[in-house]
Formats: sequence, structure tokens, C-alpha cells
Amino acid sequence: MIPDLEQTFRWFGPSDPVTLPAIKQTGASGIVSALHHIPCGEVWSVAELTARNNVIKNAGFKWSVIESVNIHESIKLGGAERDKYIDNYIDTLKNVAHIGIGTICYNFMPVLDWTRTHLDYRLVNGASALRYEASAVAAFDLYILERAAAFDEFSHSQQSAAKKYLDSLSASEKELLANTILAGLPGTDEVFTIEQFKEYLKKYSQTDSDSLKNNLYYFLRAIIPVAEEIGVKMCIHPDDPPFPILGLPRVASTESDLAGIVNACPSVSNGITLCTGSLGAREDNDIPGIISRLGQHIHFLHFRNVKRETDGSFYEAEHLAGSTDMYEVMKSIINEQLKRKKAGREDLAIPMRPDHGHKILDDYQYDTYPGYSAIGRLKGLAELRGLEMGIKRTLTDQ
Repeated sequence: MIPDLEQTFRWFGPSDPVTLPAIKQTGASGIVSALHHIPCGEVWSVAELTARNNVIKNAGFKWSVIESVNIHESIKLGGAERDKYIDNYIDTLKNVAHIGIGTICYNFMPVLDWTRTHLDYRLVNGASALRYEASAVAAFDLYILERAAAFDEFSHSQQSAAKKYLDSLSASEKELLANTILAGLPGTDEVFTIEQFKEYLKKYSQTDSDSLKNNLYYFLRAIIPVAEEIGVKMCIHPDDPPFPILGLPRVASTESDLAGIVNACPSVSNGITLCTGSLGAREDNDIPGIISRLGQHIHFLHFRNVKRETDGSFYEAEHLAGSTDMYEVMKSIINEQLKRKKAGREDLAIPMRPDHGHKILDDYQYDTYPGYSAIGRLKGLAELRGLEMGIKRTLTDQ
């Protein structure tokens, strides 16, 4: 028999309305967390890490994955201070290893961690989901942010749809759209102002996707040898959404991108977070195929589903619905576990978590981080757990 995937739940720390005792009732055994209160670029001390780890252990969990140790913009830009911040990152990795955590999820998206236009998109059944609406992003980019280059990037029909969308909004709705798009890092309430964001765009004006990719490779070649030595596995999260927006480049949106990343610094410590939602927002991403070809590099799983629309929009669907065939995804993951068992690998129980659950039932009573309701994610975890068991029971070569 191969072991079940390690079932985890994301917890944003003591201020999270979804408490550890509540998570205990989901059946998850692992926690995915981070020290969100420490500013990006500063070293996470052993004392801070130990304090958080003790809280998690005392609640009966294992701190399975850190998500995320965020990367300073100087590293992404290849700025004069990048080596200083890389040194800080390495010190954090050593401290993480010291307390026994072996997996770190991170991303290399410029400025914004992930982007949505609606945080309360109501589905037919009354559930609340996250949504990315292409016309809303274009309206913001063209007519609120007023990025000059945007007029060369959007077609006339896209500009017309964006203007129509903008004209349908009240002043307060325009402000809400801007604040939603310019939300900062998960676990914080930070929202960039228009002027702050424009300053970042100036900094990135000379950084295209190739430059950003080279800066990522520089970062990896500096940290991965240390990570391998101390037994920490790094796993990059795909871009969300997986295409350029607002004039910012992308480096982890396709299978080709992910293959380039793991080949830039070959090591068991240089791996991938497979996010079925991020990758699934692109129709040309064959997720089961990505698993079959790059599965040996997958150290962490984010299971969620999106429903794609023809204009590039998408919304967060139920975990077993949407545009991604989650049955084929799960079957590919189980086949990867079988490959690992045959190869004598020990990392068979890959950590996974249900990602971006809907708000349903009593979730509306709590002010949780967008996408991180309690009951909605519990529903997703239950569905994934059943899907995994059902597929494994049909296999005879375990």
C-alpha cells in the first residue's frame, strides 16, 4: 500500500478566525503557516519559529509546510541589495531547518501575490467565490491605473468592453475594484495605493520575463545548495493568474516555465508546488501531463478548481467541478506516488491542502482571509479525501 497524501490546512496564525481547534475537526493532520508579521526580507529567528511551532504542536498538529517565506523585490529585480537579502533568506532557511521543517513554498510574482477582481462572487447556490474578470482588470489597467502601454496591449474590442464595464460602476465600486486588485500579501491587510503601485511599475519597466527568469535562476543557484545541505525542499508556486497582467512579467505559468526552473539548478531541493487552480486558469496547461512529466519535482499540492470563460475570466469552482478534471489530476498524483515507491523514495505522503474554498453556511459569520473559509475548505478536503480513496481502491498494483 502507498500512504495517503498528507492532509494539511492553511492557518494564518493566532489572528486567523479559523482556529486550530476548528481545523482539528476537519481531519487534517498538518498545518501550513508562515510568520506573516515579519517584514519581507528580514530573517526569521529561531525564537519566532519555535514559538509558532510550539503553538501548532500543542494543538496536536505538525507544521508541515511554510507558505511562504516571501522574496524581497530587490531579488526579483536583480537590484544592488539582492545579495544581502539572499543572505537573509539563507539564514532563515537554516533557522527553519533547525526546528525541523522541511518544505517551503514560495513564489516569484512581482509586487502582487495573486490577483482577483471580486472577493464575493455569488454562485447560483448562494455560495461566495473568488473571481477574476478580464474586463474588470482591463478597466482598471486602462482607465484607473492609466498605464500608457496598456492601450497597445488590449485590442479595440477589449478596450470597448473595459470602458463599458467601467461605466457600469459607481465611484465606490471603482474604489473597491482598485483595492481588490492591489491587495498585498496573504496574511496581511496591506493594499497598495495607485501611486505606490505606479512606483513599482517604474522599477519593473526594464525587467521583462527573461530578466525576471534570470533573476530567479540567480536566486536559486545561491540558495539551493544550502537548502540541499540542510534538508529543506523549496517548491515554487505557479503564477496566479498564469499570464502577464498590469505590465508585470511572469516566469512560472506553463510547463515549459516549470521545467526551466527545476533544470536551472538540478537538486531534490529545487521543486514545484503544483497548484491546480493557478495552472488551470490556462487552457493550454495539461495538468495531468505536467504531473506525469515533472512529478518527481512536486513537493506540495494545492488542490482547487477554476471555471474558465472564453474571454480569459475565471472563477473558483467547487473542487471536483470547474474546467480541470480533478479525477485525472488525482490519478496522476497517485501514479507519481507509485513511481516514488518503486524508486525507493521516502517522500510518498506528499503534503496537500484544499485551496480557496467557497464561503458557505456559517462561513459568513467570520471575517476570514479571501478564499480561506473554514467550512468551504472542509467541504473541499472531504471531496478530495474521498476521491483519493476511491482511486486507490481501484488500483491493483499498489
